[in-house]
Amino acid sequence: MPERFELEYVGSDGLKNRPVMIHRVVFGSIERFIGVLTEHFAGQFPLWLSPVQAIVLPISNKYAAYANEIYNMLDKSGIRTEIDMRAEKIGFKIREARNMRIPYILVVGEKEEESKTVSLRSRNGDEGSVIPETVISRILDETASRK
Repeated sequence: MPERFELEYVGSDGLKNRPVMIHRVVFGSIERFIGVLTEHFAGQFPLWLSPVQAIVLPISNKYAAYANEIYNMLDKSGIRTEIDMRAEKIGFKIREARNMRIPYILVVGEKEEESKTVSLRSRNGDEGSVIPETVISRILDETASRK
């Protein structure tokens, strides 16, 4: 390749030298593998492989403190999680999270804050109100059983 592109550099001796290039295909094969894997799962990766395993969606900014509390619980447990604090309607946030193929969606609002629960949506559908510890235990059990 250096000859083909007529590559040269000036060395410490002040003379023009031809560089040595080492070509490796490892990264290309990894990229192809990730592409095949993504296509195979249609973006809906198994929980242990999913880049974001859970997302916390507050209904409005009034519940930001409780949403952050839930987020911190998940994060401290080693669960790859995000929080969506945008001032969007909750239906839009849920639809967007589903389109992103996030396995667990935790919605928090007034009722959930009062009862110290979350409204859980998974790939199985709407699962109702559950305590955060149950969600954490379920995610950790599911990821542990797949490794």
